Amino acid sequence: MRYELYYWDGIQGRGEFVRLALEDAGAAYDDIARGRGGERAIVALLDGRHAARPPFAPPFLKAGREIIGQTANILLYLGPRLRLVPSNDAGRRWVHQLQLTLADLVAEAHDTHHPVASSLYYEDQRREAKRAAKYFVAERIPKFLAYFERVLERAPGRNPWLAGARISYADLSLFQVVEGLEYAFPKATARLARRHRRVLGVRDRVRDRPRIAAYLASPRRLSFNEQGIFRRYPALDL
Repeated sequence: MRYELYYWDGIQGRGEFVRLALEDAGAAYDDIARGRGGERAIVALLDGRHAARPPFAPPFLKAGREIIGQTANILLYLGPRLRLVPSNDAGRRWVHQLQLTLADLVAEAHDTHHPVASSLYYEDQRREAKRAAKYFVAERIPKFLAYFERVLERAPGRNPWLAGARISYADLSLFQVVEGLEYAFPKATARLARRHRRVLGVRDRVRDRPRIAAYLASPRRLSFNEQGIFRRYPALDL
């Protein structure tokens, strides 16, 4: 099957978690927004007139006639098809649980620079953003990273992945989260590096996977920027 990924062009955003899974598996897909008329195609599906079950917002994936929305839900669908989950139901639910936990972290990272409203510019909420970032850096990043460190510590096997001996889409997403945190909060993340070597080890192993390395070196991989989820505002890197 050739998949169609729908996400806004110019930013990695939540669509990047889906891209990483597709790229690592070597799956055939079209990044619709980056083609001619792509953003019009996204809007057409969002308005609900062309889909019986319209998605709320990008990313969404078209697989045959089915349209699947929400990042974690897309990965839940793709996981067994791309061999990025364990073969048993309990293992698949565990990977989904890890992905939902990462989604919580991603949402909190976004809210550091938009704590009042997403419709306002960062410049309109600087004071509130600085206060939100203070607690995110001091309390929330360490709590999330410590959790994933414990998961890796208890996973079986040598140089384990989050779900055991084989990589899952949760490992690919953890890679993206660590990369994003290092971009947005370089000083804060560096302070935590020694305490979370297993987490950084997953990041490094994902980065070295042949298909991921090729993707990262290609123009398909968009750079982090100040329009995405992870944004580098020096005033927030406390």
